[in-house]
Amino acid sequence: MTDSVHSETSTTTPASRRDFLQSGAAVAGTLGLNLSMNARAFAAGSDQLKVGLVGCGGRGTGAAQQALTADSQVKLVAVADVFRGQIDGSLSNLKANNRIAEQVAVDEDHKFVGIDSYQKVIDCCDVVLLTSPPGFRPVHLRAAVEAGKHIFTEKPMATDAPGCRSVIESVKLAKEKKLAMVAGFCWRYDTPRREFFKRIHDGQIGDVVSVFGTYLTSPVKPMPPTKTRPEGITDFEWMVRNWYNFTWLSGDGIVEQAIHTVDWLQWVMKDATPLRCTAVGGRQIPAHGGNIFDHIEINYEWDGGVRGFMAQRQIPGCHNENGLYVQGTKGTATIRGGGDTGVSIDGANPWKYDGPKSRDMYQIEHDEFFDSIRTGKPINDGDRMVTSTLTGIMGRMAGYTGKQVTWDMALNSKEVLVPEITDGWNTKFEVAPMAQPGATPFI
Repeated sequence: MTDSVHSETSTTTPASRRDFLQSGAAVAGTLGLNLSMNARAFAAGSDQLKVGLVGCGGRGTGAAQQALTADSQVKLVAVADVFRGQIDGSLSNLKANNRIAEQVAVDEDHKFVGIDSYQKVIDCCDVVLLTSPPGFRPVHLRAAVEAGKHIFTEKPMATDAPGCRSVIESVKLAKEKKLAMVAGFCWRYDTPRREFFKRIHDGQIGDVVSVFGTYLTSPVKPMPPTKTRPEGITDFEWMVRNWYNFTWLSGDGIVEQAIHTVDWLQWVMKDATPLRCTAVGGRQIPAHGGNIFDHIEINYEWDGGVRGFMAQRQIPGCHNENGLYVQGTKGTATIRGGGDTGVSIDGANPWKYDGPKSRDMYQIEHDEFFDSIRTGKPINDGDRMVTSTLTGIMGRMAGYTGKQVTWDMALNSKEVLVPEITDGWNTKFEVAPMAQPGATPFI
C-alpha cells in the first residue's frame, strides 16, 4: 500500500538533540485539551473493535492474524493495497485459520485498491494496522492519528529526516488524543530479551563500554534483472513491486531490516540519542537498477564516550549472523540468534535465561496493544520508535556520503527521498543514482 508524502523541508523548524529528548515532556505538560476521539478508544471488554489493514503483504497478513488472535471481540472489516491480488491472497490465508476465520468480516465494498485507499480503511475502523513500504509510513501515520485511530505500525517509521520530523509531530498528537501506538520493533516484546536488557540496565555487567550488533544475511528481497520487467509497467509500479531495493521506499537494508539490531543498540543505551557517527559501505553485487547498498558498517558514539558498532550485509554465500555483544566494566552480555537460549551474561554476575518458555513476541505485542486499548491505558511506543529509526537513517547518511554525521545534522537534514505522487502510476520521477561516499553530498 503506498501513497505520496508531502515533506515539510521549508516549513519545519530546525530541531536540536535537546529538543528531541524533551519533546515527550512538552507533551506531558499540555493540559486541558478537549480533543474529540473518533474511535471508541476505551471500549468496554464486550464491545467490538473494528480493525482495518493497510498493506496486505506477508507482514500485514501476519499482523492481522495476531490482532484477531489477541482479542475475540476484534473483527477485520476493511483492507487496502495497491494490488488486488495481495488483498485476495491475504484474506484467503486469514480465512484458512479456523481460530480466527469468523472474525474476518471484510465485505467486497471494503476491499480498497489504489494509492489513496489507505484513507478509506482509516475512515471505517477503530484500530488500523499500517504495514506498507516504510517510505509511505509518515503520511499514513498522520492520517490515522488525525482520525483518532489506535495504531499498530510496522518498523521503520520513515526513510528520510523530513519523514521522521512528521512522525515526531504525529506521536505528540497521538499522546494528546490518548491513542495507542505500538511499533513493529518486535524484540521489545520478547520475554527473554526483556529480562536480558533489564539486567544490563540494572548494572549486572557494570557500566556499558561498547556495543557491537550484527545483521548479516542474504538479500531479503533481491532486485530482479531488468529483462524480467513486464512490458508496459510504469517506473513507479516497478519500484513499488520491488520496493525493498529503492532507498526512498525502504530506507536501505540498514533502515528496513537491520533496524531491529539498531534498536538493540538503542535499547542498551536506554534510548539516548547518539552524538555522532561515521560509516563505510557500498555495493558488491549487481543492483539491476536499484540504488541501495548491500553492506554497511556504522560506528556510533554516545555521551560518556560509549561506542556502538553496527555491521549489516545482504550478500549471498557469506557468513550469516544476527547478534549483539555488550561489553561492560563487570562482564559481557550476548545475544546469539533467537529463542530462549540465545541470551546470556558472563563475568562477575553470570546469567542465562531460565524463565518460562517464551511466547511468540509478535503475539505478545498485539496482546499488550489491545489490552492497553481495553483498559484505557494506551501504550505509545512513539518516542523510541522514532529514535531508533533516525539512528538507522543517520548511519545510512554517514555511509552514503562518507561524512561524520551528528544527531542534529541527521534530524535537521533537508534531504527529501520520497517524491510527490501527482499522477498515480504514471507519475514521473528519476531514481537517485547509487550513492558514492566522498562524492554524494550531505543535504
